[in-house]
Amino acid sequence: MLTSGVLWAIAAALLALLYSLVTSSRIRKIPLANSDIQRISGYIEEGAYAFLTREYRTVAYILPIVALMLLFWNVGIMKLQSISFLIGAILSASAGWFGMSIAVKANSRTAEAAQKGIQPALRVAFSSGSVMGMTVVGLVLLGISGVLGLLLLIPGADSVLGETIFPIVSGFSLGASMMALFARVGGGIYTKAADVGADLVGKVEVGIPEDDHRNPAVIADNVGDNVGDVAGMGADLFESYAGSIIGCMVLGIAVQASPFMQIKLSILPLIAAGTGVIASLIGTLFVHINRSGNAQKALNAGSVGAALISMLLLLPVIRLTIGTERFVSGTHEAGWLGIYFACVIGLAAGTAIGLITEYYTGSDTPPVRKIAKSCTTGAATTIISGLGVGMSSTVFPILVIGLAIGFSNWLAGLYGIGMAGLGMLLTLGIQLSVDAYGPIADNAGGLAEMSEMPPEVRKITDSLDAVGNTTAAIGKGFAIGSALLTSLILIVAFISATGLQPSVMNLTNPHVLIGLFIGAMIPFFFSALAMDAIYQAAFAMIEEVRKQFRSKPGILEGTEEPDYRSCVDISTQTALKSMILPGISAIAAPILAGLIGGPAVLTGLLVGATVSGGLLAIFMSNAGGAWDNAKKLIESRPEGGKGSGDHRAAVVGDTVGDPFKDTAGPSLNILIKLMAIISLVLAPLLKLAWG
Repeated sequence: MLTSGVLWAIAAALLALLYSLVTSSRIRKIPLANSDIQRISGYIEEGAYAFLTREYRTVAYILPIVALMLLFWNVGIMKLQSISFLIGAILSASAGWFGMSIAVKANSRTAEAAQKGIQPALRVAFSSGSVMGMTVVGLVLLGISGVLGLLLLIPGADSVLGETIFPIVSGFSLGASMMALFARVGGGIYTKAADVGADLVGKVEVGIPEDDHRNPAVIADNVGDNVGDVAGMGADLFESYAGSIIGCMVLGIAVQASPFMQIKLSILPLIAAGTGVIASLIGTLFVHINRSGNAQKALNAGSVGAALISMLLLLPVIRLTIGTERFVSGTHEAGWLGIYFACVIGLAAGTAIGLITEYYTGSDTPPVRKIAKSCTTGAATTIISGLGVGMSSTVFPILVIGLAIGFSNWLAGLYGIGMAGLGMLLTLGIQLSVDAYGPIADNAGGLAEMSEMPPEVRKITDSLDAVGNTTAAIGKGFAIGSALLTSLILIVAFISATGLQPSVMNLTNPHVLIGLFIGAMIPFFFSALAMDAIYQAAFAMIEEVRKQFRSKPGILEGTEEPDYRSCVDISTQTALKSMILPGISAIAAPILAGLIGGPAVLTGLLVGATVSGGLLAIFMSNAGGAWDNAKKLIESRPEGGKGSGDHRAAVVGDTVGDPFKDTAGPSLNILIKLMAIISLVLAPLLKLAWG
């Protein structure tokens, strides 16, 4: 059973990677006719590769230290956890690199395709995004199944799955999480520093369009979209997917059932994920624009189609894998049908969160229209209304997650909660394809503006970009929902691994209360570090752009060329320097809490961080998305649009929202899972020290 499950996952992974290679090759072969686009996209590509190379080089100093720590504090075969950790980190970095490499090629080709209409432009942008999506799911499945397959070659491995093999595999998730945190924070600081500089000086102070080639920060802004919204996002969802699968595998081996049933439940997450990859590949065939020209409907058709196909395929797959034997997880007895419906609940919950997110952040929804209306009275009311929308948007997603936890637990116990979390990301291949489409469409619009293409081309890219804002917000909603469930899975696995008695996890235990309060504080402290880093970088960027406009008046007249490289350097250096402290604090918090306070304090810390981090992430992501689309709604108006007082107020709101939705908010998903997976890895040491 284990071998067949691993082989199925490897086959699905190779199919996804083959799709990525073929699609990537086809996009790269599309010729570029516009010389201006070739030149400008060359600057963007050069800056993106330079930043990512330096970012990975910086992280390369930290990862070996963690690998050595894993090597020295483990004993026997558990020392292999350090190798699993490095594999997870390397594959996560590879997914981000490959996704970005196709994005920088696709931006220019999408802009040129827009000259032929919205359908060709959507086809290029979505196909390029699908390369990112399929690469991520393919490398995750290949990495986990590869590590597991190699470990199973060790004689007698079947008998120590729970005690040794799965804890070793959890190192893969730790490596992916650590890489994702630095990639998301570093890329987010880079892109938002450039974005704020380009918007506040270019749009508000000087009054030139967002992507005008006269803006010195415009190249850095477009580079940031690739390194933050593509490479960083890819690494983010890579670790979400890996954490969900591995968390379910750990819960599967811990159920009360026969050893053979435990093995079947532990391998089912890999089989289910492979099935989701197949459904995602089929879903890409449904993305076509009809006569209405509605890009959102075309993308929704792919996502919904993949979800429906996965639901149909999962029914026989789970039945054949699990059989009729029953098991007990937590306090609930369940069978294969309960597992299936738990997966369906996860899919439904993810879809519901996506629809709720679309309502609060869509291009022309009541909350966004409310923010646009508030712009008529200035920037202050714009900020107030946006904060209110973000806060109110937390209500229904949290209720959906609560219902998903309750029903999935009723259906299949703790294992059911794990499968619901995996169900949210079951069709990640196409979810991420739709998500990555957004920044590609955004950059295509920027290139169209910078190369002074006809207005009708920019109109098409703007329509694709507006949809991209919504798809990105929906993607963040899926990521937050799955992060909360995955973190809960890992916390349960940690408690089980440390041997804590249920009586210890009591609110009358002061150690738990201490951990709860400290844990609830950590997401705010982490977000403060990220926001302060963006402020410092944006301050330097604004000063540089202002200086260039003062010292070179010919820039605005079109007779002098801006110094793009200086702005790229400011974003690069500040991002690389500023990402270290948030990353180190996220790693240090659970280690110090566990070693100083013990398992009870650490458990409280994980619960507190998960609750406050989830709420803060939803608030930040939705407020930022709503501010962004309120600005675009105003820009689309024939009167009172770009350059008006309403527009300037909307730009200020969007500028505040950018670090919310693209840096601090999405980084919190990684933070709560990283702390949970670190705790799970620490569990054997804590059990020995405090047992």
